[in-house]
Amino acid sequence: MGLEGAVKLGFSKELAAATNENERNDLYEQLLTRMYEKGKAVSVATAFEIDAVIDPSETRAWLIRGRRSAGPRTRQARRFVDVW
Repeated sequence: MGLEGAVKLGFSKELAAATNENERNDLYEQLLTRMYEKGKAVSVATAFEIDAVIDPSETRAWLIRGRRSAGPRTRQARRFVDVW
């Protein structure tokens, strides 16, 4: 769903409460602008809100790539029980 549809569905009560068509359109444009600002790549990446539609046959490859992108561990694994 695009941002336009998300604004129409997510803010349907607020849009319906507008008294006239001009006010409704102004509110819609204001909300849409705010969603576009929030949805820019930098904002989305900082909040970990990145979505992708993955073909089920490619899921394993995506998971492997994601795991590899994390890089190697820098510390040794901790033990659950400390040796004293």
